[in-house]
Amino acid sequence: MATFLYRLGRLAFRRRGYVALVWLAVLAAVGLGALQAPGASDDEFSMPGIESQKAFDLMQQRFPGAAADGATARVVFVAPDGQKVTASDNRAAIEETVNALADGSQAAGVDDPFEAKTVSKDGSTAYATVTYKVKASEVTDASRTAVEKAADQAREAGLTVEAGGEAMDSGGGPGGVAEIIGVSVAALVLLITFGSLAAAGLPLLTAALGVGVSIFTIMLLADPLGLSSTTMTLAMMLGLAVGIDYALFVVSRYREERAKGHVPQEAAGLAVGTAGSAVVFAGLTVVIALAGLTVVGIPMLTKMGLAAAGAVVVAVAIALTVVPAFLGFWPNAVLSRGARGKGPGLQLRHRKTGKAGSLLFKKARKTQPNQTPLAEKSQKDNAGTRWARLVLRRPIPVLLLGVLGLGALAIPMTSLQLGMPGDEAKPTSTTERRAYDALAEGFGPGFNGPLTIVVDAKGSNDPKAALSTISEKIADTAGIVSVATPHFNDAGNTAVFTATPSTSPTDEKTKTLVKTIRDERPATESAAGASFEVTGTTALNIDIAEKVQAALVPYLITIVGLAIVLLLVVFRSVLVPLKAALGFLLSVLAALGAVVLVFQQGHAAALFGVDQTGPIMSLTPIFLVGIVFGLAMDYEVFLVSRMREAYVHGESAKQAVVSGFQHSARVVVAAALIMIAVFAGFIGEEGAMIKMIGFGLATAVLLDAFVVRMAIVPAVLSLLGDRAWWLPAWLGRILPNVDVEGEALNRLPADGTRAVPSADAEGETNVRATVADGNNDVTAKATFKERLRAKLKDSDADGEAMAELKEKLRAKAATVDDDAEAGDDEAKAKITFKDRIKGKARARGMAKRTKSQAKTEPEAAGTAEVAAPGDTSTGTDDATKARV
Repeated sequence: MATFLYRLGRLAFRRRGYVALVWLAVLAAVGLGALQAPGASDDEFSMPGIESQKAFDLMQQRFPGAAADGATARVVFVAPDGQKVTASDNRAAIEETVNALADGSQAAGVDDPFEAKTVSKDGSTAYATVTYKVKASEVTDASRTAVEKAADQAREAGLTVEAGGEAMDSGGGPGGVAEIIGVSVAALVLLITFGSLAAAGLPLLTAALGVGVSIFTIMLLADPLGLSSTTMTLAMMLGLAVGIDYALFVVSRYREERAKGHVPQEAAGLAVGTAGSAVVFAGLTVVIALAGLTVVGIPMLTKMGLAAAGAVVVAVAIALTVVPAFLGFWPNAVLSRGARGKGPGLQLRHRKTGKAGSLLFKKARKTQPNQTPLAEKSQKDNAGTRWARLVLRRPIPVLLLGVLGLGALAIPMTSLQLGMPGDEAKPTSTTERRAYDALAEGFGPGFNGPLTIVVDAKGSNDPKAALSTISEKIADTAGIVSVATPHFNDAGNTAVFTATPSTSPTDEKTKTLVKTIRDERPATESAAGASFEVTGTTALNIDIAEKVQAALVPYLITIVGLAIVLLLVVFRSVLVPLKAALGFLLSVLAALGAVVLVFQQGHAAALFGVDQTGPIMSLTPIFLVGIVFGLAMDYEVFLVSRMREAYVHGESAKQAVVSGFQHSARVVVAAALIMIAVFAGFIGEEGAMIKMIGFGLATAVLLDAFVVRMAIVPAVLSLLGDRAWWLPAWLGRILPNVDVEGEALNRLPADGTRAVPSADAEGETNVRATVADGNNDVTAKATFKERLRAKLKDSDADGEAMAELKEKLRAKAATVDDDAEAGDDEAKAKITFKDRIKGKARARGMAKRTKSQAKTEPEAAGTAEVAAPGDTSTGTDDATKARV
């Protein structure tokens, strides 16, 4: 994969004009299509297989046309203190308002509260229901304005008038002030990280391009696929966050490769081949987690997950193609000011020799990617290395502090309550929230969430008697304050009526009431001779909450298991994936605990703009788990892959941790701050679910990046040492080698085609040839060094035997020295003995010559006598020499 992405990066760099034109054409095409497409549909919560959904489907089947697609709105009238809406003046003002509401261009009809008997028992409150010809998503702002103008007429008469219902919900949508603030903070972080306006602006530009393509595509497909405005907002949230981060990683690696001496095109290829590989894997984890939401069985959740996954795919494609293309347009602008003009290809002639490419060749040979760990250690320490050494010196306290802190924050998650908050969760500044409160005060808390009872009397002999029995049994149930008049269908075999609880739709007592009615159903059905089912918005939300809560643990186990498998393939280690999965569990549980603290228990709720606490949106936890899983794996890959790269190149386990932080800590911190800023911007959204998810994601990124990955991970790796990278041999043969760190790029042959900017053709040719030769030379030396390191590593096991052999050799040498000294003494003694023999021989000869002369013997005879002793002396001398 690294080799393919390396070539893709070089191709995008060379063909940058074509790449830019293709993506601009795609943006224009989907943008024009989105302008012509209908708007996003309403948020519909449905789940096949649950009782409330079955009852709703039965009602639509037996009452064809009753459940119209038209939106509705409720206009609530409240009389001044001490008065009643039935008073003549107040009644006249209400009827005038009803007539004005009926004149709306999209209004299909209005129910007069006095004719429909929608007046409270105490006469203080009444409401009129407005039915529209179109769906809620198609209700125009002009129609909503008409409702406000009609309400002003009653307000002038002294009445309090508020409007609620799905028709009054504009749907919000992306692009608010809070998101702009989040993007501005991200731009500031990028500027501080890179120290260059171009480097800070490039990730924002490419992320905006990706978000534009994603949002326009969702708008284009919203009507045929039933995608809601919430789906579009979540896609924008994720697409913007990962788009900035993925571009950040590629640009950062490009600057690093340029600092090593690579020419721009080669640096772009290496950046896409290394950081791009991690981007692909990180994006894949997010896509798998989001696409896995389909197993829960909620259509809306499936649509949200697939749409967000599509936005992530676009962000990955942009990072792999558009980013290197833009680097081709501005190869030096993204560098820091001090690095501009010092890179390869910008100074092609040596200042002394004047030879083209000589300076480049020296730089290339000194800063090739196959540096030894010693060369890397010689780099200047940064904040990442200092932090890593601090953690390595105190791993146990850091580990305990991090785990205990996250565990304490996760405790509130045990009291998690799921539900589907409605208008009661909106700010009190909205008319929908005030209308909800007015109805609850005038008609009771349960009026906003009545239960719908669907009676199936198709097999009953007396349907009316069966309906009467069921209605009386439910009316007598504790917690039911009233039961409406039933209505039969045209066939007379199915009836529907509503039962109003005494508690609000999100109250736990309402949940218990629904469970009680269903538990007593067998006895009721036996007495009536007909069956019934409980549905309605309240029952549907309760069923969805129970279904999601039951699916949360299996989904969490699936995600964790997937994380272990993926990281096992990437890092080729057993303990590193287990550590990463446990860290993910800590961060996501702590994030859910923080959501419960703020949105359910109300701690610091005002700080985050939460006006009403209550149950957590049913879809929030499971959606949060899927997204946080992908983001956690992002940081794990970007940080730990550099540690593994250093370890496999010969560094010790602890030094590899320091090297990983030296290269990746700054970028990971910047990426985390950007995601926190983007997600926190969505806390200002009006929608309860978007607000919760924005807060939960910002909290999860904060905890996962700074507590788990930056503190717990190095502490655990320090304690494990070499055992952290252990992998059984049989498992290593089975696992594929995905090469996330780009090891295969070090084995690519230098073909001499790497682009080198030049001022003249001849100098460029010389530089290319020199660089190619230098690359071949350095590659060969690097290969030899790797083999030598391997041999030295293998020979460490024989170190003790070698030392023992050396000691034996030293002892043998000492023995030889002693023998030599003894031999010298013996030789000296033999030489002294030889001298004495020679002296005696000379003395004997002199005596004989003197005696011969005295006897006057012939000279010849005397000479012979002297010679004989001389021969004997000579023989003796030779024998002595031989012994020596």
